Amino acid sequence: MNFKKLVTIILSIGFSLPVFCQQIEPRILTYDHAIKGVVIDTSNNLKLKDASVVVLNSKDSIIRQFTRTQPDGSFLMNGMQDGNYILYISYPGYVDYTEKFMLDSNRSTQDFSMIGLMLKTNLLKEVIIKGTVSTIRIKGDTTEYNAKAYVLSPNAKVEDLLKRLPGIQIDKDGKISAQGQTINKVLVDGEEFFGDDPTLVTRNLRADMVDKVQLFDKKSDQATLTGMNDGRTDKTLNIKLKEDKKNGYFGKADVGVGTDGYYSGQLMFNSFKAKQRFSVYGITGNNGKTSLDWQDNSKYATSNIDISSPGMMIDLGGYDELESHSGRYDGKGLPVARTGGVHYDNKWKGDTLSINANYKIGALTVDGTNNIQTQNNIPTGQLNSNADQTFHSHVFRQKIDGVFQVKPDSTSSLKVTLNGGIKNTEQVNQALATTKNEAGALLNNNLLNNSSKTDQHNLSAGMLFTKKLNKPGRTFSLNFIGSINKVNSTGLLNSKINLYSNGFQDSTQLVNQFKANAISNNGVNAILNYSEPLSKAMLMIVSYGFAAGGSASNQKTFNKSAGGGYSSIDSLYSNNFEVKQLSNQLGLNFNLVKNKTTLAFGSKVSTVDFRQLDVYSKSKLNRNFILWNPQVNLAYRISQQSSVRLNYDGNSVEPTVAQLQPVLVNNDPLNITQGNPDLKPSFTQRIFVAYQAYNPLNGQLVGIFAGYQLTANPVVSSLMADSSGRTINRYINLDDQNTGNFNFSVFFDRKIKPLDLNAGLNLNINGNTYYNLSNTELNRTNYTVYTLQARFSKAKANVYEFNASLGPTYTISGSSLQQNINNNGRGFTSNGDFTLYLPRKFQLSANANYQYNSKTETFAQNFSRVIINASLSKLFLKEQTLKLSLSGNDLLNQNTGFNRNVSGNLITQSNYTTIKRYFMISLSYDFNKVGANKTPNK
Repeated sequence: MNFKKLVTIILSIGFSLPVFCQQIEPRILTYDHAIKGVVIDTSNNLKLKDASVVVLNSKDSIIRQFTRTQPDGSFLMNGMQDGNYILYISYPGYVDYTEKFMLDSNRSTQDFSMIGLMLKTNLLKEVIIKGTVSTIRIKGDTTEYNAKAYVLSPNAKVEDLLKRLPGIQIDKDGKISAQGQTINKVLVDGEEFFGDDPTLVTRNLRADMVDKVQLFDKKSDQATLTGMNDGRTDKTLNIKLKEDKKNGYFGKADVGVGTDGYYSGQLMFNSFKAKQRFSVYGITGNNGKTSLDWQDNSKYATSNIDISSPGMMIDLGGYDELESHSGRYDGKGLPVARTGGVHYDNKWKGDTLSINANYKIGALTVDGTNNIQTQNNIPTGQLNSNADQTFHSHVFRQKIDGVFQVKPDSTSSLKVTLNGGIKNTEQVNQALATTKNEAGALLNNNLLNNSSKTDQHNLSAGMLFTKKLNKPGRTFSLNFIGSINKVNSTGLLNSKINLYSNGFQDSTQLVNQFKANAISNNGVNAILNYSEPLSKAMLMIVSYGFAAGGSASNQKTFNKSAGGGYSSIDSLYSNNFEVKQLSNQLGLNFNLVKNKTTLAFGSKVSTVDFRQLDVYSKSKLNRNFILWNPQVNLAYRISQQSSVRLNYDGNSVEPTVAQLQPVLVNNDPLNITQGNPDLKPSFTQRIFVAYQAYNPLNGQLVGIFAGYQLTANPVVSSLMADSSGRTINRYINLDDQNTGNFNFSVFFDRKIKPLDLNAGLNLNINGNTYYNLSNTELNRTNYTVYTLQARFSKAKANVYEFNASLGPTYTISGSSLQQNINNNGRGFTSNGDFTLYLPRKFQLSANANYQYNSKTETFAQNFSRVIINASLSKLFLKEQTLKLSLSGNDLLNQNTGFNRNVSGNLITQSNYTTIKRYFMISLSYDFNKVGANKTPNK
């Protein structure tokens, strides 16, 4: 049975199960759920005895259960069934406490942990002093912000709200970060909204529809079921909508025309009807502010098989020397972007059936120039390169993904996923590069022209079945995934290299080649989990995983013949490999939950059988790996508003197919790379510690986060450079040194009440230690960046609002091969924005960015720029939903593309084309009709 037939059968079974399960009548209600917690006094942590604890139906407020707390303040209610409830706690002299919660097949026990009651006298003081609602609540690893506590302008978007939240930062491009990490997922009511494009939510969803904003680490489906952290988390924001905003429609339409041919346009429509949501959008523009965020690239057009465990990550190839452009506009060049998409999700039949589907289409064209200066430290000195490049790229993509889930009863669920996509890429690059030594003597120059066309097709399908057995905590799950990926590309490489000796031209090397690459891979994997309670507090999880895959890589290089065609194959740069991999995994983990402490620990071990055939030479490469994945996760809830957690995990990482294949890659004939078939797996250990606390009396939020990663037997580069500046880079294992990186972050936010000002302070330290070989000599590089940032924000409804951040940076960078030369340098960045609400519905807005980087021993010039954007707007209509704006981008015309980077023994600085000053007039309309009477789902 071939793979396509297998996927067809599995999907047919998955989609037929819901139909079969709907015929099971009557539905059996389970009464094995429970809730528990401890009630304390927030002022002195005194346990409150005999507090009244009541559980009511969320729908009709009928009392379901009642009890009183024990002498230690604890309470426990058993025999609860599936449903939505309200917890109500009261105690004489204290403010009543209420909280909504839900019990279902995925949450049989609701542990409220410590519930703090506030004395009414303290509440009265708080109302007099503060006059606002509580802004933040911390529960476990979730930080919840109350949107009601922030005053925003009419028609403000979610992004405007997020800018006001302590501990969250948004840059000028809409990139969101929190707790030192980038946020890649933004959910709406716990559901994905247009996949992994956060800006589609933050820049289009209205802020006045938001009830709460939750920040947490989203676990995998497998970890959510078993309670055992598998190391796969995404820093995630969940936007919880107000109940009365879940019915109706809203959207935005805007169009703008500017000087120098700039334009922009956007249309987005959203329809919400109870649990049914439909959205469609289209965006076009060439002003660089268009959202074309294809971060979900990892979900398609990728070659990795993920078996939901770090120890079972298998790279089946997919390496293509001609395919390098990511399809994302990153600020280099002048872009033209067009993108659109459709989203639909719904839940019905009591949430037992649900669907979430997305379709996205987009195109991005970028043209520009780039100047790249590179310093390569070698034992005998330096290789200093300067390259002037012009580039053109065009990417067209389509993607469809969907999730269908059925819950036949309260003990089981089936989730079926489907992802597919195509990508077509065209690239043309021209560059003139020169290389000199440390004395300034010319070593070589290279006139390089290359072009390529690439077509990618991908399809993956998965099925996750979960079942709760007849004992609380006893569960079974089966996860199956299959994927197919094909990549075909063609390209031309034309290079003229002049080599110099003692300042005189020594020789010339000409390269004129046609490349045709065909890569395909497919894989299937499955993982089986079984959990067994050893006691009321201890859970054991046993798992077995299986993965199998195969790939074929046929990369042909032809030299131009005397007759003008490309008929002579160059065996040095051609290869034809077939790879098969088989992996088995066993895991044993434990999960302990007791009082305020949660502890998860265990390990997984995998065996990998790797077999590679060189079709040209008929030679075989057979390898066997053993991969380990230990982990420990500890969380302790200090109080209702503070917690601390510690995570540790280790995993073996096998070399990629590209690193193993002994094939020469000559995209740049002066800098060639080659794989190494003798590579062995490396072992990486990571530890992460986090503490955060919030004081509702003064609005103070404190967070401390630290992480360290150490890699033993790392795969590093071994660079050989000759006297003419040509280099060959190979991969080796470094068995006597460890690479490492670390990060440390502290943030402090507090309301300055006399000034009615929100203020915050951030300290970030990030660094790494890396090793490589340069002409057989060991080179150690250290790179550390210190960043201090102060933040301020203040707003007065319908008068003004502003946000500002500023602070210095200092970079320390050095190489053991050139200890007398470093790349240390100072820097300073600041960002600010303000809006003034003027009479007659006028608004004046501006934002500014200042960046400064000092000169270093490598780069002799300082870099500084000030970018100021401003707009004057006039609002029309009663609801102020129609806006006419005159805006100016980069008023001082100082925008210059700039980047500095340190990687191994390479120090690089880039100056590139980017969008500069222009003016635009635009008209936008925000339409909104929400809050209609609810229509129940049937």
